[in-house]
Amino acid sequence: MKGLKKKRRVQVIVVTFVALFGSAALIGYAMRDGINYFKPPSEVVAAPPEARETFRIGGLVEEGTLVRGQGETITFNVTDGGASVPVSYTGVLPDLFGEGQGMIGTGNLVDGVFVAREILARHDESYVPKEVVDALKEQGVYRHYEDGDS
Repeated sequence: MKGLKKKRRVQVIVVTFVALFGSAALIGYAMRDGINYFKPPSEVVAAPPEARETFRIGGLVEEGTLVRGQGETITFNVTDGGASVPVSYTGVLPDLFGEGQGMIGTGNLVDGVFVAREILARHDESYVPKEVVDALKEQGVYRHYEDGDS
């Protein structure tokens, strides 16, 4: 009788570990496309990601590069002061989007052009995403905007 209880206990423990490992593997597989890392333009230019890799790019919209094309297609460059990456976006931009403003886009790099599926802009007059501020500080071009400055 004791041998049967011990055998059953070992079976339960083995089944539990197999179930835990299986669920962890399924969660990891499901999240493989859901994790997007922020990259500044300098990093994208230095080590371009593969065309199928989805990632986030962030920086400032470069002055004089915003071009509204036919329909809803918009092109502009995003910069961190060290490098610029051309961006193409089809859709409606956020109201606060503009030249010289902070932005983060999600998409893929195709033939040297970042094709964005989503564009996020700062949400008030003093907001710039933390990742963008850190990247700009590393480049030595970050300027904090006080109330009333632009």
